[in-house]
Amino acid sequence: MIEARDVSFVHAGGGQRLSGVSFALEPGRLLGVAGANGAGKSTLLSLLAGIHAPLDGAILADGERADPAALRRLAALVLQEADLSVIGSTVEEDLLLGLAPGRRGEALELAARLGLRAPGQPVQTLSFGQKRKLCLAAALLRRPRLLLLDEPFAGLDYPGVREMRGLLAEGRASGLTQVVALHDLEPLADLADGWLVLRAGRQEVLGAADEVFPRLHGLDVRPPCSWQAGLGLRPWDWEA
Repeated sequence: MIEARDVSFVHAGGGQRLSGVSFALEPGRLLGVAGANGAGKSTLLSLLAGIHAPLDGAILADGERADPAALRRLAALVLQEADLSVIGSTVEEDLLLGLAPGRRGEALELAARLGLRAPGQPVQTLSFGQKRKLCLAAALLRRPRLLLLDEPFAGLDYPGVREMRGLLAEGRASGLTQVVALHDLEPLADLADGWLVLRAGRQEVLGAADEVFPRLHGLDVRPPCSWQAGLGLRPWDWEA
């Protein structure tokens, strides 16, 4: 279980801040974190990833207080900007960075499953969606217990959104705990087990979709079109 207890943080210089965030996430659950730009979504992910440490409160793993080093061992963060995470000059080189030599076959198999079938392809020739998949593959190769994704649907076309949804559903089915930050809720509306809504660095709402979506007005988050239209959480078949 991953748990945040009254977590607060302020960036250097007194800039963007986060305060009063509390939630508990069972293994294999998917939590959607919603909010407008600047609400604190990326800051929360950085705390869960062990990049920063809370100024107040605590993050726990399996009931034990987890310091940043412990969180870095159990979590993997996929940033919104793929170019900030891609380091290797080719697909294979990027995937193998930090891996034991004996895991090359596993890395190439995962790359092929995600559609990255040319391991020697220079990374600068990859499309935006391919770079996003490369970053996700590199994160999964770390075998994390907690996968953190920042705006994974941003900039993806319809096939890319469907593919990302499939990967998230597959991760949930395999028991991987996932936290996904986004401002457009539609692609995740029917997949998330729960929702956390931030506004100006503060936790406003936490709960299931039927509890959270009616309270989104006034929180700078647009409810999913499907919910607003009274069509349920799937206005069309994403998997068609």
